[in-house]
Amino acid sequence: MENKTEKRKNEQLLTKVGKNGNRKKILEIIELPEGIKTKIEGNIIRLVKGNEELKRKLEYKARLDGNKIILECEKSTKKEKKLIKTNAAHLRNMISGLKEKYIYKLQICSVHFPINVSVKGNKLIIKNFLGEVKDRTAKILPNVELKVEKEIITIESSDKEKAGQTAANIEKATRIRNRDRRIFQDGIFITEKCKGVRK
Repeated sequence: MENKTEKRKNEQLLTKVGKNGNRKKILEIIELPEGIKTKIEGNIIRLVKGNEELKRKLEYKARLDGNKIILECEKSTKKEKKLIKTNAAHLRNMISGLKEKYIYKLQICSVHFPINVSVKGNKLIIKNFLGEVKDRTAKILPNVELKVEKEIITIESSDKEKAGQTAANIEKATRIRNRDRRIFQDGIFITEKCKGVRK
């Protein structure tokens, strides 16, 4: 029994060594365009262009090398590889947002009752939806510009996630439950997303 136990332990050890030996170096280099400055404090990274600033907490530590942001790991696990790739994608989205704002468009559809939409502070007020007495509201996230022109709502932001979340909040606010969707087609729906607007 002891021999079998020792043999099993040795096999497990060899397996671990083999896995470690197969680990590869992961390197992501994000080049900063002219006019965009960056500052890294621990896991917090700030990208600045003019009066606009985007801040994000990274799940993996980054470093600066001239005008490049470096994310690397000498012997990466699957988890580290995912973290580096994800953080690199977020950083590229931030840079793209500072170059060109992200824009979402939503269509106001009122089949049964006319919908009245207005902006009040950091909320979008939706009145008379399906004839309801109580107003429906949707949160507008910080650093997001929102315009209402007749039946079109336009959302602009340098932050892709905040623009997308604000659009989702509005669409979700007019979700209809317990009614036949084939008949009740009222609501506010996303018609365009992630379209860049050059500054």
